[in-house]
Amino acid sequence: MSSQGIRTHNCGELRAEHVGKTVRLSGWVASPRDLGALVFLDLRDRYGITQVSFDESVPEELRKAAGMLKPESVIQVEGVVRARPDGQANADRSTGAIELLASSLELLGPCATPPFPIDADKVSDELRLTYRYLDLRRERPLAAMKLRHKLLLALRQGLDARDFLEIETPILTKATPEGARDYLVPSRVHPGKFFALPQSPQIFKQILMVSGMDKYFQIVKCFRDEDLRADRQPEFTQLDLELSFADEQVVQDLVSEVIADAVGAVRPEQKPQLPMPRMTWAESMQRFGNDKPDTRFAVELSDVTELVRESGFGVFANAVKAGGRVRVLAAPGGAAFSRKEITGLEAIAKDYGAKGLAWTKLAEGGGVESGIGKFLSDAEVAGLIEATGAKPGDAFFFGADSFKVSAAALSAVRLEIARKLDLIDHAALNFLWITDFPMFDVDEESGALAPAHHPFCRPKEAYEGELEKDPGAVIARSYDLVLNGCELGSGSVRIHDTPTQQKVFEALGLSAEEIRLRFGFVLDCFKYGAPPHAGFAVGLDRLVMLLAGEDSIREVIAFPKTAQAADLMTGAPTSVDVEQIHEAGVQLLPPSNKSDAPKDGERVGGAEHEEMKS
Repeated sequence: MSSQGIRTHNCGELRAEHVGKTVRLSGWVASPRDLGALVFLDLRDRYGITQVSFDESVPEELRKAAGMLKPESVIQVEGVVRARPDGQANADRSTGAIELLASSLELLGPCATPPFPIDADKVSDELRLTYRYLDLRRERPLAAMKLRHKLLLALRQGLDARDFLEIETPILTKATPEGARDYLVPSRVHPGKFFALPQSPQIFKQILMVSGMDKYFQIVKCFRDEDLRADRQPEFTQLDLELSFADEQVVQDLVSEVIADAVGAVRPEQKPQLPMPRMTWAESMQRFGNDKPDTRFAVELSDVTELVRESGFGVFANAVKAGGRVRVLAAPGGAAFSRKEITGLEAIAKDYGAKGLAWTKLAEGGGVESGIGKFLSDAEVAGLIEATGAKPGDAFFFGADSFKVSAAALSAVRLEIARKLDLIDHAALNFLWITDFPMFDVDEESGALAPAHHPFCRPKEAYEGELEKDPGAVIARSYDLVLNGCELGSGSVRIHDTPTQQKVFEALGLSAEEIRLRFGFVLDCFKYGAPPHAGFAVGLDRLVMLLAGEDSIREVIAFPKTAQAADLMTGAPTSVDVEQIHEAGVQLLPPSNKSDAPKDGERVGGAEHEEMKS
């Protein structure tokens, strides 16, 4: 290797204007082709691919060495750039007008036979994650990493331009067990005591506002020990921010602008229009059955409780008498669904707590047929058509149960219908702010309260007096940002005074001793000139996932875990030496009975919010 370095250009850089120049390239061998008197290979790095040729003008020994190269070996080649012969240019490749006629070859890193072809269309997830360093050489994961980098860079630049300070907060912090399961770290210096890895920097960023930092942000790693799925990982990354002297409108406008600019930087054709639409939690639950609606298709839920209060169909009448709700959605063209397809929709409704899924089809003549059609009066059918805007050939699907169950079941059915009927505009990016969440979730059986977001959200002024009288009715100054039916993140105007914070803790059933033990340092902080403040946190893995068109955040994280929270590449988690365990002051016990363990979701808010406790 000369003093000029291992390469003069990267593998995506050479163009027609370089013809005649002597250059040096380094990269991975892809698609070697030995034709005897002529050897071709594609040389690849993360910038692109350049075709390298070894023809009869080069020594036979050099051609033979090139022909013996294994795919994915790392080599250095030097030679002269030349134009490809007429008719042989590759218009699909940025370097397709040229090739490198090699005059020297050096093997820098030999490669064993890869466990899968790098250019294979389908490779099992287990194999990809076991050999993630090979998987990342593939075009699709590489594109996701590039997208992620550009998006995060644009977010940083946007916040820096608005006078935000990026400030790091602790990774080893205090366990405050009102949230999801913490990852605990034993302290060797303080035997029997533990740090917790942060589920979010919530408390610290509020303390930074008391410290006078005014505008804080951080692209931060957070941790939650919970059951995993496509949009969850045990460690994830969020954009965390907080502002002093700001209300919800200021935060929402700021976040909208920063995200719109960042999306525009990586997907100019998809840059969101401002202002982003807003919808209250109550309206979202009424129209879509959940608080993270996918608005890329027009099918909505309609409440027909009053219409069917005296219905001859007993399921409806009984649900209303029991204080429940009856809702309906009309599937456009749903009359074409087979009985098997409808049974599949019914199974989805049951997965969300429904006892079943009533249905009927709207015939060409305007009446209903099949399903429960024979139980519905003409007046009820007319009312259903008016409520939903249904047309002949559509199908009605009903949820008759408590508010919570009927909403959840029909919401899930709505999404499945949209997938079946191809109603979703996959090119759209529909951002939506959901506002005015309930302050607390109320357990339907016990009546116990849990924070809908976290216990630091400020109640709306009109409801502050209800904290002691009827806390279940309190509306919080909290808000979520939703994209295509996926919750990107959440935020709120914070409580910044000790008396209000004390009342919220008491409404949650915490004793004075518990409040002092868990949150005493926060309450003490608020005594020393705490400004009004508000903030937000965006789940960056989810945002990148949606922009990349992926179905799982694993695809946009360099080294993700499996659904069993395992790292197949390193083998983590692993056993450790007994000496290490003893040094940490830890004694291992048999696993606890699962029925005694915290249930997944037993955390602040009981919902999948990015912004959680510290």
